[in-house]
Amino acid sequence: MVYAAAPRVLPAEMKRALRVLLIAKHARWDGQLHPSDGSHAIYHREMRLVLEEIGVDLAIADGYDALFERPPVDFVFPLLNRGGFLNSEMLLPLLCERHRLRYLGASPILRGLSDDKHLTKQAAVARGLPTAPWTVCRRGAPIDSRPPFEAASYVVKPNASSASWGVSAQADWAGVRDAVQQLHAEGHDAIVEPFIVGHDVEVSAITLDGAPFVLPTQIVEQENPRELRTYGEKRDLADRQAYRIRPLEDGALRHAAETLALRIMPEFTPFDYGRYEFRLDAATGELLFMEVNLNCNLWSRKTIAIAAAQIGWSHAALIETILAESMARQGLLQRSLELAA
Repeated sequence: MVYAAAPRVLPAEMKRALRVLLIAKHARWDGQLHPSDGSHAIYHREMRLVLEEIGVDLAIADGYDALFERPPVDFVFPLLNRGGFLNSEMLLPLLCERHRLRYLGASPILRGLSDDKHLTKQAAVARGLPTAPWTVCRRGAPIDSRPPFEAASYVVKPNASSASWGVSAQADWAGVRDAVQQLHAEGHDAIVEPFIVGHDVEVSAITLDGAPFVLPTQIVEQENPRELRTYGEKRDLADRQAYRIRPLEDGALRHAAETLALRIMPEFTPFDYGRYEFRLDAATGELLFMEVNLNCNLWSRKTIAIAAAQIGWSHAALIETILAESMARQGLLQRSLELAA
């Protein structure tokens, strides 16, 4: 893949003319780790500071009620992805559509498709991506009495989870059923997959000139590939992190991951920015599609920002490029003004 590209900039007159509303749960956070959301609060604060650094005319809000009535803004930057109820990721884009407000990221229906891991895997299979077997256990539907596929061990997680919230490993189907019932009791559909000993491979992509642009692929390398990453680790609430994010150096494997990611991207285009994830089987070297994270974490310490830094882009340049491309796509500014000097 060719990773070289110039970042985009928002013209100064557009920064003055366009009012941007950032909506994030911790948009006003000024502390360190949040007791339950951990570094997610620091991420939201950083996004506010970056947008201020870019120089946009910025308004901030921390709840859905900011869009119950049409606010006096031109563009919405929605980061309220975990609203405390099922499928909450769709609500801000839906409210923007109701008010005919332009916003960053994919449409509500595409957000729903990507957040439903079962439906995303079906799209991957339809596109010919290698995918491990799985089963979805919807609330209110009977749970299989015996495994629909055999595995040495199983992973159970909410079908619309993020940051490994609610994920558990189970040694047998009795444990799977108990874990599924617990998730159902908490209001979530569940998805069950075989546990694959290995590492995650993450392909980040943004939009440039109206088309997906792949950034350098990263591998999330587990200290012990037989262990799951936890919510506490991902949110910096654990005593230590047993993984590291680094560039995927194997050229053939990197090319394979990016080729597969590009194959499924048309299902989600336009999406502005996102992350396409695979599981690397440590025993066989096989790449298996896992999930898609549209509107993925943009924090400077996470995958997409790390990937952008590897082509010489600052964190602010990444965010401004994503904003400029989305605004251009939606008719708010001209593409001829976007290239950085």
